[in-house]
Amino acid sequence: MISDVLNNLIAKNDLSRRQVAELFDHMLSGDLTGSQTGALIMGLACKGVSFEELAGAASAMRAKARKMQLTASNHIDTCGTGGDSLGTFNISTATAFVAAGAGVSVAKHGNRSVSSKCGSADVLEAFGVNLDVEPEIVADAVDTIGIGFLFAPKFHSSMKHAAGPRKELGIRSIFNMLGPLTNPAGTRRQLLGVFAPELTEMFANALNLLGSQRAFIVHGNDGLDEISVCDSTRISELNNGTVKTYELYPDIYFGSYAEPESLKGGDVQQNAEIIDDIFSGSKSPARDVVVINAAFAITAGGEAEGIEEGIKIAEEVIDQGKAKNKLKELAEFA
Repeated sequence: MISDVLNNLIAKNDLSRRQVAELFDHMLSGDLTGSQTGALIMGLACKGVSFEELAGAASAMRAKARKMQLTASNHIDTCGTGGDSLGTFNISTATAFVAAGAGVSVAKHGNRSVSSKCGSADVLEAFGVNLDVEPEIVADAVDTIGIGFLFAPKFHSSMKHAAGPRKELGIRSIFNMLGPLTNPAGTRRQLLGVFAPELTEMFANALNLLGSQRAFIVHGNDGLDEISVCDSTRISELNNGTVKTYELYPDIYFGSYAEPESLKGGDVQQNAEIIDDIFSGSKSPARDVVVINAAFAITAGGEAEGIEEGIKIAEEVIDQGKAKNKLKELAEFA
């Protein structure tokens, strides 16, 4: 089977969702050799991944993950692909706490840094959040205080079977896309940043196949894998089976474009300080980028009818100290 698949990839033929799901099930069960796994990763990367292939791989990875049951049905995730190489602070992590402060149930999926100095897990650890907790504790946090952090290695142990070939190849591959699609809580509402503009519709269509209800897949035209305040942003919106793509212009909401340097982060401590400043009421482009991203997250979670209302709610959440309180509550929970 694997040789037929590889020959199809060499010929630039797309695989079916079912084919990829079966292949990844074998891979994540340890049934493929390292050479076969590496060849499959490289073949998909050279051909280019289709949205059906992406959905198939995500389905297999979801099936292998440790499950987490939540009481809330409208929980969201703000996990993105990462990989934009712009060195910003942890925007999607800060966004998650603003959304939670607005009453949205947040199951934040994430990991340590891969390509940057500070991943979501790293900065949360700096705030005192315990990452080494069982899924039941995370679920209890989401249900009790409205936010929990799903530390990817605790849920996706089957990824160890692909770790060796991935590290040896050292290329961007389908695995760099799967994190936001494999939330163990089965999240069906998302704000999802991607590292390339052509991925917004691909991810929206993949999420549609995976059963998502409402999602905003975003890419700043300055290269940011978030909604940008330094340039316009390409957005593909999934709303109950329908996908539409449009441009968002942040100067409409904030009066002007910000300078890219104003969003720069640094090491773990520097990023934690930036987030703390935002949550303490400091006005800056860093605050604005969290506000605009939170507005979309709050809308995805059903607590705002549209972006204007979402911005107003996000600003109130920060100014009233609710985002800072949510971060404190999570740090104290476990």
